[in-house]
Amino acid sequence: MKIKRLSSPNFNDREAPLDMLVLHYTGMETGDAAIERLCDKDAGVSAHYVVRENGEILQLVDEDKRAWHAGVSSWQGDEDLNSRSIGIEIINGGHDWPASDGSLPDYPDAQIEAVIALSKAIIARWDIPADRIVGHSDIAPARKADPGEHFPWQRLAEAGIGIWPKEVDAPDRPAETSLRAIGYDVNDPAAAITAFQRRWLPARVDGIESAEVRALAAAVALAYSAV
Repeated sequence: MKIKRLSSPNFNDREAPLDMLVLHYTGMETGDAAIERLCDKDAGVSAHYVVRENGEILQLVDEDKRAWHAGVSSWQGDEDLNSRSIGIEIINGGHDWPASDGSLPDYPDAQIEAVIALSKAIIARWDIPADRIVGHSDIAPARKADPGEHFPWQRLAEAGIGIWPKEVDAPDRPAETSLRAIGYDVNDPAAAITAFQRRWLPARVDGIESAEVRALAAAVALAYSAV
């Protein structure tokens, strides 16, 4: 796996153990603009890696350093997730820069294959648990929507990155109970449901608690409890 090195000044020392991987989309008009911003000291943001549409991987910050990508966020009761995580920014216009037909841009195969290869290497190096592999919207559901409902989470899970639930009989209980067990901040229940749907029910992203959402959230919580 070939990795090109650039340098971002936007990092500091970690203050907690590294045990998470956070995936983002850049949400900017072009990849070059996103990379320029991630390397701009006045922007105050960065990530450890950037993956271009053609699969090219750039490293901006050493893995043992605290890049500034997660912002105000939480997962499974932990905060300061910049200290706990490695961040991968994936070049994609996202919700702010949709495709010409108004839909979310797709992620090219070459890009996803690079994300898979990079993620597997990071997970192996740092022994990151499957339930600590998240999207930005998972850890900041009221603020963020990335990597968005077009991101192929099931494909990653099939490659050994993260979790995809099996079809099982799960308890019928409020979605909020299951989402809290998974790790979501449920202070804004609709936002938490929306974030959950973006990842596990991307065909229906409306923030509404339905029987389908309750059943799927319970199944995911059950899968997470087995990690």
